[in-house]
Amino acid sequence: MSAFQINLSPLKEPLGFIKVLEWFASIFAFATCGGFKGTTEIQVSCPKGDNRTVTAAFGYPFRLNQASFHSPPNVNVCDVKWENHVLIGDYSSSAQFYVTFAVFMFLYCIAALVLYVGYTNLYRDSRKLSMIIFGFLNMILWGGNAWFVYKETSLHSPSNTSASHSQGGIPPPSGI
Repeated sequence: MSAFQINLSPLKEPLGFIKVLEWFASIFAFATCGGFKGTTEIQVSCPKGDNRTVTAAFGYPFRLNQASFHSPPNVNVCDVKWENHVLIGDYSSSAQFYVTFAVFMFLYCIAALVLYVGYTNLYRDSRKLSMIIFGFLNMILWGGNAWFVYKETSLHSPSNTSASHSQGGIPPPSGI
């Protein structure tokens, strides 16, 4: 194996330049999602004619079913305890997958840039190394695609409607 020698010429070529862009994009991906915080407000019209606002704050990892509403301090809005009401949904698995994937892409880009910049001669002289890297990345890509197909179809968890239809049941009426 040859020694580590810094050679910045691969950064001028598409192979290295694209890796630098991917590296920056991965930083922005996990930074913007991982550090996101937001609020939602609802204006409540009470029967007494009072209009008040209640607020729910949420952020990464987007477990909205744990984000409760809060009314202004020392104000009772429509005689309701708003802390008992929460937003709907738990999007934590999707958000955590996104951030994890972005961190892995960040680490991959660093490793690829070290290989391109530090071991340029080794990379260019050995055709097997580039084929092994390409094959490994191709395997990860196919595995990720298979996982998405499994998670996003009825292979993972069949819906209740399709289960009742397949068993000869009648779907529940809507709007009742």
